[in-house]
Amino acid sequence: MDTITSSSPKATPRDVFLQLLSVGTLYASAVCLIALLFQYVNYYFPDPLQYYESIFQVLRRTIATVIVVFPVYVATAWYFQKEAAKDPARRDIKIRKWLVYLTLFVSAVTVIIDLVTLVHRYLGGELTPRFGLKVLAVLLVAAGLFWYYLWDLKRPVSVLTVKMKNILRATVGVIGIIIIGGFFLVGSPQGQRLIRFDAQRINDLQMIQNEVIYFWQQKDSLPQALEELNNDISGFRTPLDPETSEPYEYGIKGPLVFELCASFKTAGDEESTRRGIKTTPIYSTAQQNWNWEHGIGRVCFTRTIDPEIYGNKEGASLRPAPLPAPLPAQNIPD
Repeated sequence: MDTITSSSPKATPRDVFLQLLSVGTLYASAVCLIALLFQYVNYYFPDPLQYYESIFQVLRRTIATVIVVFPVYVATAWYFQKEAAKDPARRDIKIRKWLVYLTLFVSAVTVIIDLVTLVHRYLGGELTPRFGLKVLAVLLVAAGLFWYYLWDLKRPVSVLTVKMKNILRATVGVIGIIIIGGFFLVGSPQGQRLIRFDAQRINDLQMIQNEVIYFWQQKDSLPQALEELNNDISGFRTPLDPETSEPYEYGIKGPLVFELCASFKTAGDEESTRRGIKTTPIYSTAQQNWNWEHGIGRVCFTRTIDPEIYGNKEGASLRPAPLPAPLPAQNIPD
């Protein structure tokens, strides 16, 4: 194996920039690739006892990072390979050797920790398909990096063989397939925008519902129209549809019964019910919003106020009590 000697060519500022950029984007790509594989496991093997961030939010973030960062790594690696083909001595610059050996060290430690964790969980009887797949994902990525850079250190020439070129192309292709698969899970950007519009509609309806109940608590009757909920003191204004800017529909069905309606562009809670696979824990916010499930199109939600629960007993209210007025300033002697 090559060693760092005093005869190594001196690194230029451009070399330092390229090597740091290459290693930085490599590490970021590896971490995001592992995170992406983890989300595949979370999607197809959900754990109802684990609290975690929305899978689709993590997928969007990791896909966006890989799409930007990984091509930068490929471009810098290709450029350095092109330069090394002209001047093979460039492969022996000290900063490159240090960073390559650092990558080998990190990869080796990751593989060791991964295997130790696997054996530990196995001996404790805690080995599940979900955990095993995540261990396998880390092992494949870390071992792949270790093998590639170990081979890169040992190869005597700067020209890649046909076999190695095919392996690298296949690796890039697999990463591309993983990224494309993520797009199929999260949906198109247009679809995500529609989901966000519907989520805002549900949020608006929840606020309106609370204000209607508060209005009933204070006046012992339901408002005849949503405009009656507007309050200059509290600053509340009845929200409008975020996409069309049209007011939401409201109707009185009885002394204690009212109805709120909105038009939705997606069906149900896309984050937790898409394709019938639960992707959030059973005690998540999405599961608590079961009474706001909806289909595509105009959907109405009927609510009945229970006086025993929402009755304004001893000044009880959905809103916090207003803060007392500040006392006038007083001159306090020293």
